[in-house]
Amino acid sequence: MRRLPDPARDLLIALGCFSGGALLYRFDLYELWAGPSDTPLGWRLLVLGIACLGQLLRGRAPLAGTFIALSAASVDVALGLSAPVIIVLMDLLHVATLRGSKRTSQLIIGLVVTTAVGIAAGIALTVQDWRSAVGSGLQIFSVLVMPVWWAINLRQHRLNTEQVERISQLDRRAAVTAERARMARDLHDVIAGHLSAIAIQSEAVLSMAARDPETVRTVLKSVRENSIQSLAEMRTMIDVLRADDEGPDEPASARLSELGRLVDSARAGGLRVELSGEAPADLPVAVDLAAYRIVQESLTNALKHAPGARVEVALDEAGKRLAVTVTSEWRGASTPGTGSGLVGMAERAQAVGGTFDAGRVDDLWRVRAELPTGGARG
Repeated sequence: MRRLPDPARDLLIALGCFSGGALLYRFDLYELWAGPSDTPLGWRLLVLGIACLGQLLRGRAPLAGTFIALSAASVDVALGLSAPVIIVLMDLLHVATLRGSKRTSQLIIGLVVTTAVGIAAGIALTVQDWRSAVGSGLQIFSVLVMPVWWAINLRQHRLNTEQVERISQLDRRAAVTAERARMARDLHDVIAGHLSAIAIQSEAVLSMAARDPETVRTVLKSVRENSIQSLAEMRTMIDVLRADDEGPDEPASARLSELGRLVDSARAGGLRVELSGEAPADLPVAVDLAAYRIVQESLTNALKHAPGARVEVALDEAGKRLAVTVTSEWRGASTPGTGSGLVGMAERAQAVGGTFDAGRVDDLWRVRAELPTGGARG
């Protein structure tokens, strides 16, 4: 359903309040404090109509609308305070406090206190029983203060929610930066050695190529130049990826061949881990690393959110895809998280051309990544 524009919505609210108030006046269900018994119904409706005019401004200028309703309420006190006018005033006080600036909220609080004191004074001058006067004054004060207090609480709740969201965004960005830095280290550990070997081997071939055709010599020279250039470009890329990372370097990256140790470590932490399937022996290095990191992060999350739970780790190769699935018991968000681990796993999978999905399935939490097995082999 499409939301109504503010002017149309405000008009409907004003018409609703006026119609409801008119019914209360018609059936004598409006009186909060007795006034002159001979007040014509027309005067009541006129005052209510003025208050409802303020509601036409509740979306565009709520503070101005509140002043209009306050003026109407001041007249209503002289006629005998009525529920319809107070309801309109409460609505505008709430909206002005909720939508206005901090300064506007402070101004509204001052107006509420002043108005409540004024109404209480007016009641005291017209009532001989001081107990009734005090009781009525407190009642009116509560009616005026409640919508303002509610609006202030809502404003604070919204502010807290926005702050939490900003912190979560910063955490996610930091997680992405850290994951990219770790990927850069992985890239350096695995690829740099291969490229250096290419450069050294091609240099050796060139030194022994006296009997080789000139074409072979030219090709090998090109291979050497390209490998050296690639190595330099790769180091530049790593420097860029690690620009914000000041932590110590990690040791050479683990592979799926080390998955047994990772599972044993998780079991030592209390998880009941079952491992099924085996990874192909000739996986591309980047895919091997990505799969290992995804399993590692999934087990870490299980330890954090479902300690002692049963976890299944499955590796399944179908065609040219390796499916990595980690399933654990769902126990709800007992430990708050920022989602940064999921961001890192998704980046790992996408970096090698794979797909990633994580979410609740019935009473289980499932992480699944499908990674391509084609390309250069490690």
